[in-house]
Formats: sequence, C-alpha cells, structure tokens
Amino acid sequence: MAFKKIALGMLAGVALGANAQAADVDHVLLISVDGLHALDVANFVEANPNSALAELSRHGITYSNAHTPANSDSFPGLLALVTGGSPISHGLFYDVSYDRTFFDPTNTNCTGSPGIPMILDESIDVYQGLVSQNVIDPAKLPRRLNNGHCEPVFPHQAIRTNTIFEVVKARGGRTAWADKHPAYDLVNGPSGQGVDDLYTPEITNSPAGAFDATVSVDCTVINDELKVKAIINEIRGLTHDGKPASGTPAVFGMNFQAVSVGQKLASDAGICGGKHTGLAGGYLDGAGTPTAVLAFGLQKTDEALGDMIAELKRRGLYESTLFIVSAKHGQSPINPKLVNKPGHFTDLVAGLPDGKTNPAALAITNTVSCSIPPCGFVQDDDIALIWLPDQSQTKAVVDYLNTNAKDLSIQEVLGGDEIELKFNSPLHDSRTPDIIVQPVYGTIYTGSTKKNAEHGGMSFGDTNVGLIVSNPRLKAVTIKTPVLTSQVAPTILQALDIEPEKLNSVRVEHTTILPGLWDNR
Repeated sequence: MAFKKIALGMLAGVALGANAQAADVDHVLLISVDGLHALDVANFVEANPNSALAELSRHGITYSNAHTPANSDSFPGLLALVTGGSPISHGLFYDVSYDRTFFDPTNTNCTGSPGIPMILDESIDVYQGLVSQNVIDPAKLPRRLNNGHCEPVFPHQAIRTNTIFEVVKARGGRTAWADKHPAYDLVNGPSGQGVDDLYTPEITNSPAGAFDATVSVDCTVINDELKVKAIINEIRGLTHDGKPASGTPAVFGMNFQAVSVGQKLASDAGICGGKHTGLAGGYLDGAGTPTAVLAFGLQKTDEALGDMIAELKRRGLYESTLFIVSAKHGQSPINPKLVNKPGHFTDLVAGLPDGKTNPAALAITNTVSCSIPPCGFVQDDDIALIWLPDQSQTKAVVDYLNTNAKDLSIQEVLGGDEIELKFNSPLHDSRTPDIIVQPVYGTIYTGSTKKNAEHGGMSFGDTNVGLIVSNPRLKAVTIKTPVLTSQVAPTILQALDIEPEKLNSVRVEHTTILPGLWDNR
C-alpha cells in the first residue's frame, strides 16, 4: 500500500515539544475499552506507572475532557469513532431502536403500515441450539421496500454514512475490526465491504438458558482474549485466525468488554474459573476507586494492551503506528450510592395515578401492548427514547412527563424544538425519537438486580470517556479542551494522509480533527 508519509515530529508543533525527527504513520490501531472513563485512565495511570496505559500516555496526548457526541449506546458510540458523526448523519440511536419506514422481519411482502423496532443486537445471530454461529440470520432482520422489492436490512445497510474502513480500503489499505456481536457488520459501511477482516465472536447468547459471558468478568476477559489474539495475528500480517494475508492493516482495532462488565455487575457469577464469585463490580466511591471485580477487568485489559505494544515493537511497527485508546461509551453512575432502579419507564408511567387513563400516558404505555404497526416504541436504560405512534401527541406527552418528572425520576425531557436543536426533526427523519428522557443521574430504568450501572444516556458519567492518541515520537501532554470522540475518525484519516472530508459525516457535521496534532491545519 502506498500511503504518503506523514511526519509525526511535525504533528504537534512546538507546543508539544515533539521530536524533530520524522516518524512515518503507516498504521492506526484503534481500541475501544467500553466503559472507560477519563477518570479511570487518570486513576489507573497514577496507580500503575509501569502499565501499558501509562506508557501510551508518556508519549501521547491525553484528552481528559473527551465526550461522545450524542447518547452513549454502543452503536452511536462506535460509529462516532469510525464515521466522524452522530445520529444526525449515521442514523443509529441504539442497537434496538425504531424506524418509521421499516417492516417486521416476518412481513416478507412489506405490506400494511410500516413502523417497527429496529432490532440489531445478539438476537439476530444464527444459533445452533443455544450457541451462536457468529453470523447474521437474514430472517431476523427488519425489512424495507427498495425499488418495489421487500428486502432484509443488514446492519451495514442501516448506517447512512461511510466509515474510515471504506475510505482507507478505497485507497488500497487493508482493514480489520473485531467486536462483540455479528451485528457489528455495521462497520463495513453502506458498501458492505469496508472491513477486509471482520471478527465478531458473540459475547451474549440470547436464547433462554444460553451461556452469557457478561455474567462474570472472568468470562468476559476470555471473550476479550479471543479478539486480542486476532489483533496480535493482524500485527504479524496475518488474518485474525492466523492465515496468510497481505500485511498489517492500515487501520484495525477491537473493543474490550471486561471494564464495562466489571462496572455493571451487581454480583459476579463466578464461572469460567474466576475468583470473583458473588462480588459486586463497579466502584467503591464517587472518586472512582474500583472494586476487585472492576480492578481485574482494568488490569487484564491493560495487560492485553501491553501485549499489543510488545508485538508492534517486535515487528518494528511501533514507531510507524498511531495507537489510539478510547471508548464507545462510559457508564453511570460512578458513585454507587446514587444507584436508583425504579423499574422500566413504561411501567412507571402506567403506575401514575392517571397512568391508565390519561391520553398522554397511554401514548407511551400502549407501545407495549400494540400489535398492529405502527405501534411506536420505548427504549430505556439510563435514558428513555420514545417514538410515538401518533406524532401529533408529542407536545401533550412532553407536558405530561414534565408535570410528573419527580415521580418518574426525570431530570430533562427533550421534545419538539429541543430535539431539533440536537438531532434531525422526528417529522422528517424516520429514526429520530419524538421524545428523549434523561433521568436524574444514577437512575437506570430497570428492575433488574443484575446490574448497578448502565450506559445509553447523555449524562457526564455516560459520555466522558478516556482518549489517548499515542506514538513514540510524541511527548506527554494533557489537553483539557473539550473534544468529541467523533473527532477521532478524521484524525485517523489525516494520520494516513487521506482527506478527512472523504467521510460523509465529517462534511455534514463539520467535524474537525483533534486539536494539538496538526496545528497548521
């Protein structure tokens, strides 16, 4: 592959005190440590000065005030990193969301009225018994009319913008990515061909009674290690499973889940040979002191990063690789004393004194019992996204929710003009929720006893994530200027001497590269 060479010594200018000797960037390794807060990075590096994260930060830029550009579910979180955009341009708010133009998977003729939940999670896998085969079952996908044909919509077809993988591949670069569900086919982009080597070992088997790695931090580490081995093989110029390939990818990477699971667990199941049976995950206090469960997830993730660094050095690739560590999302709350799990949002609304009679309340609760589309939909975690079957009710529902905000643990209700200040109009975009409810910090709309933290919302704990951009020619600098994780994507292209504007989202949302790297741009 013949990329132009970029001098890293020139990237940061005098402000970074960068080495004047040039360092060519031929590869970018992008890592998402799901759940990793900026606070986690600071605490871990301080406590572990010989760690991989500490090494990366000693010759890299740490952006301590980095945030996801929108709600913090895994889909929009990852797409920010690889498209340079938000749901404004890529069109995905959640892995289970809603589209007013799609039809149910069983509606193979696309007849009747459209409008269904768009389910793109582990449930769309092909299963043999209770075991995922790590491929997508087209019969489980939402459907759409396309030039008169009723067709399934694969995740890569649901995304409305291109990805760094498509852009780099078009310039002759090899690409690779590893993630937690086959649904991460979405990173291929609309072409469906962006990633040469996509590896998606399922972490959460959905049929009842199936093995679920996320019930134990030890099992999650084992799943992460599958992807780490893939990265090591790719550094060696092989495919993820060790077969001959055409060299180390120009852009590649993976996600880690152990930190996210370690933050969530109310009680570790203690399987997979681990020693954490019955221990709670998360933090001991609001200062981000990790429990033993979370500390294990952080340590094993850091060790894996160290293995990647060591392999890059062995192959003589460390100085020509831009190593980026960030996160799709954070997790909230950090302070365990703030956890509040009042139940699912629709149940809370139904439990209000007039919840079974008020038309505004029924507009929400009827989304559960409705069987003939369009039914609307409510997706909740530490946020509630609401798609109404009758959009003319939006103002009445917003007023109703604001009136009952205290009983519903609501901090903010976004609807109407407030939605349009941040996203596309729900009246013109089939994906945009009519209403977004941000609950009081620490509230998770669930009755589950299995988790004490969650992501998906727009709180500080959800959106403030770690971000380090590292190369041996850079000196340690911390930049506290607010940045967005969507700025990572154009920065990756710039590092490979490809115009960031090749990304559609960069053009649409006017996304800039990260500050402090190319001061003359």
